[in-house]
Amino acid sequence: MRSIAALVVLAVIWAAGLFAFADRIAQSTPAAEPAPADGAVALTGAGSAERIAAAVRLLEDGKAKRVLVSGVNREVTREEVRALGGAVRRLYDCCVDLGFTAATTLGNARETAEWAEAMRFSDLIVVTADYHMPRAMLELGATMPEARLTPYPVATSSFDAHRWWRTGRGARLLIVEYSKYLAILGREAVLGLGPKDEAPPRKGSS
Repeated sequence: MRSIAALVVLAVIWAAGLFAFADRIAQSTPAAEPAPADGAVALTGAGSAERIAAAVRLLEDGKAKRVLVSGVNREVTREEVRALGGAVRRLYDCCVDLGFTAATTLGNARETAEWAEAMRFSDLIVVTADYHMPRAMLELGATMPEARLTPYPVATSSFDAHRWWRTGRGARLLIVEYSKYLAILGREAVLGLGPKDEAPPRKGSS
């Protein structure tokens, strides 16, 4: 009986967390106008056109000096990406970079970190789908702990964050995203229990 009661308690906690997660997503858009940053990164996925277009608008509005589109399919051409985002060619050719190595959110984080280091950027605006933003910020924050990251979530036309439970697709999407989010939280908690890097000895110390 105790094991059953424990499972029920865990299920209630999990469900409460799911609804809190859903409410957080629903309240995240429309996103507030971000402060100017060094760069902006658009993480590709479902609704890539909306994400890329949002990042391009930030570039056009002077909110970022350059844009990285991370996780671009290798079979997609640079011109096709430009058409997706509706970017002016002059600005696109000047200030939009494409990343082709990322295939996962962790890959996006690593690709973004390499780009930011190459550009010497420490202040980034993160553009991705509303439902993907919490997990993306976890991965990016873990990979780039020293960077300043500003979320800029974009509502996805194929997903209604306010009524996600009304369709099987919406419910599946949110449950999977929430589960992945919890997995990353667990991973980072476990990693945080490991040994910390020792600070280098100060000059004059033995």
